[in-house]
Amino acid sequence: MKNQHAEVTLDVTGRLANYMAAAATTALPEEVALASKHRILDTIAAIVSGARMNPGTMAIDYVRGLGGAPQASVLASSIMTTAADAALANAMCAHADETDDFEPVTKAHPGSSSVPAALAMAEKNGASGEAVIRSVALGYDLGCRLLMALGPNHVRATHRSAEGTSSTFCALGAAAPLARLDAQRMRYAISYAAQQVSGLWSWVKDEDHVEKAFDFAGMGARNGVMAVTMVESGMTGVHDVLDGTHNLFIALSTQPNPEAMVEALGSRFFVAESSIKTFSVGYPNQSALDALLFLRREHGLQADNVQAIRVKLPTDAIGIVGNSAMADVSCQHLVSLALLRGQMSFEDSHDMSLMKDPAVLAIRQKLTLTGDPDLMDPAAPRGAIVEVDLTDGRRVAHHTRFAPGTKERPLSTEQVNAKARNLMAPVLGEGKAEELILQINNLEKVADIRQLRALWTA
Repeated sequence: MKNQHAEVTLDVTGRLANYMAAAATTALPEEVALASKHRILDTIAAIVSGARMNPGTMAIDYVRGLGGAPQASVLASSIMTTAADAALANAMCAHADETDDFEPVTKAHPGSSSVPAALAMAEKNGASGEAVIRSVALGYDLGCRLLMALGPNHVRATHRSAEGTSSTFCALGAAAPLARLDAQRMRYAISYAAQQVSGLWSWVKDEDHVEKAFDFAGMGARNGVMAVTMVESGMTGVHDVLDGTHNLFIALSTQPNPEAMVEALGSRFFVAESSIKTFSVGYPNQSALDALLFLRREHGLQADNVQAIRVKLPTDAIGIVGNSAMADVSCQHLVSLALLRGQMSFEDSHDMSLMKDPAVLAIRQKLTLTGDPDLMDPAAPRGAIVEVDLTDGRRVAHHTRFAPGTKERPLSTEQVNAKARNLMAPVLGEGKAEELILQINNLEKVADIRQLRALWTA
């Protein structure tokens, strides 16, 4: 009988498991560690602000009723619950609106599942800040690489969402190193996670952003933490789920590339490639807003001197942000509001009453939104073109290939801090928010992540 426990080093599952087993103690390049800290802070800010929004409050109320062993905290609350349930609630808070980050090539939202999973496992096991930094980086790698292995376009062409499909592996990568599983048990954790991979594109029909918060983040964070804690408890599983018969890739893709799971692993880090949002809105709108606001500044655009606005987005973005019922997703609404206000604040982008504001609606009547095949550029997959006709006969246009916060236009630490400060201070208070920002900026010096509980609980 074949020894299922024999270490196999040539298969994808084994190579990935070996890398995962060493991740918690393997130093990252300095710039990657900084990118990881930026995403951790950005996601914590999204969790804290999202805890006061409807999807977040509903998730918090749900896990409050579950009880459970007090292993990890639900941010912006006084709740302690199991690691899996804390990850679920925090992840739904992280994607309660459109504040969390985005990876343009794969279309994943890696932070909203990776960071909650890492925080939950770190609290449960008393892990250090440095271990959290490394684990979050691995979470981004696993989730994004899963999509690369399946083929991001294939996933979306088969009625599945890239976000939901990747989130379980994001959480797996972020949670597993903090359990200090050996390579064999990493194999089992990969298998438990693979069984839970899901994600339907039906989320676009959710007008309340509640199921969307679960689909994009909560589901995957819970699944990944559950996979790890089940194996941590002693459960065994299949050891070659990425390679053997009936493996994950052949089940979910007609032209899989399994090697993408491990190709350049340890030298290419997706955590440094994700985009931190400047505006708390659906990601396809980032470049459109940047372009409109650029034109407004350069040419003095106002509601009364604009005759027509034409917004061009990649064709695959139209079904996501075109005429959405959600204020923070609808491109037509957000561009009209940005022209009126000259900015895009968190408060404005989430104010549903502005969807019916006469001044906004008057601008919206002048706006057309179209999909442009030329913007389906793999090198700049979320660009936008805005053209404006003015009442004096002039026509001005701007093409934003890369929105602020992308790897091509990265935010500084102070810019990330400023965004986090704006989101967290109204919930935690200015003192706690400022101290939490300082601690995350120096997370590698935190000996036990549980030291931060007093700062992020309300």
